[in-house]
Amino acid sequence: MLLGVNIDHIAVLREARKINDPNPVDALSICKIAGANQITIHLREDRRHIHDNDAKVICEQSSLPVNLECSINEDIIDIVCKLKPARATLVPENRAEVTTEGGLDVKGNFEKLQKVIKKLHDEEIEVSLFIDPKEEIIELASKLNVKWIELHTGTFANVYAMLNSGLSTTHHTIKELELPRKELKNKLKKSIKEIKTACKVAKKNKLKVAAGHGLNYQNVKEISSIKNISELNIGQSIIARSVFTGLEKAIIDMKELI
Repeated sequence: MLLGVNIDHIAVLREARKINDPNPVDALSICKIAGANQITIHLREDRRHIHDNDAKVICEQSSLPVNLECSINEDIIDIVCKLKPARATLVPENRAEVTTEGGLDVKGNFEKLQKVIKKLHDEEIEVSLFIDPKEEIIELASKLNVKWIELHTGTFANVYAMLNSGLSTTHHTIKELELPRKELKNKLKKSIKEIKTACKVAKKNKLKVAAGHGLNYQNVKEISSIKNISELNIGQSIIARSVFTGLEKAIIDMKELI
């Protein structure tokens, strides 16, 4: 199981005070020493955490492959083409959201995705699509000439959190938080089944599978044990733990779990 460490939240901490520290670039060597397999960053349209220069320096200096998450906005794609990361993961983006919620609308953006993917492939950049674990979406994604998909695990993570702690990883109504345990257990089983089915469909279509969103030290084993998932991209929980243990130990702890 490969681990991509998303270092966005180092930049989030920096932006809280609008100063120079902590610098996400400083995490590169620590991630490698700790056994990470990939560096993941998200260059958002509003630049709320990772900035253009961060992305540039990280792509230039990282000895690990860089997975650059981005929207399909034309200006952003032009920047990605210049940076030439090992992989571009195309994600939906809503400026009002706290974090990415849900997968790409592949059907609604099919023609635009075709153009964007071709443009990235012309620059020899591998492409992955961040999508919901739905059979029809994966079947459609398989027609877009990509090698990777990343399954959005947010629904699983939210239900897991509500079932085990009474809290969710994103905003939910009080009504959702007060669902009976039996109903939450059924929702959790359903979400895991969807992910497993999605992996089977991906394998049938010769797609490599990554997974991410809301994964942490409590729930990650449920996902890492699913066949055909070969990579996890995890950020917030690792960076949060690193405040107390240091980044190297936080990554090592996650690697041991997966």
